[in-house]
Amino acid sequence: MPTEIERKFLVDHEKWNSLAKPKGNVYKQGYILSEEKRTVRIRVTPDAAYITLKGASAGISRSEYEYTIPLNEGNEILENFATSAVEKTRYNINYAGHIWEVDVFAGDNKGLIVAEIELESENEPFEKPEWVGAEVSHDNRYTNASLSVKPYKDWD
Repeated sequence: MPTEIERKFLVDHEKWNSLAKPKGNVYKQGYILSEEKRTVRIRVTPDAAYITLKGASAGISRSEYEYTIPLNEGNEILENFATSAVEKTRYNINYAGHIWEVDVFAGDNKGLIVAEIELESENEPFEKPEWVGAEVSHDNRYTNASLSVKPYKDWD
């Protein structure tokens, strides 16, 4: 079973904004099913579309199946089947032998920047860049599925 092992962190805005970055990729991500133990999402970029199924989290691990689908079908599924969505620009930053995926959210989640690192094992060591702040891996508010229904702008 394919497994995603991921840790999430908040990003220091000032340090992030001063960083030289590669071009980001714009994502629209919609949720067809979003329950505690499973999600089904559709992700559309300007060039590709994906359907992803994720299982329940066990620590920082969970099952994940992702498949490329035709872009036109991804847009149709997003439009006709997603019940909630998020928009973001993702930057892939190579740092100390790992790829950090940094999501700069837009729309109702504007102002939120989250960095994720995927690991081979839960105990894999890694070095944090200086722009990475507090860990939020176990705070479900920061999952994209949660942000799609309770956006950052509505937090207390």
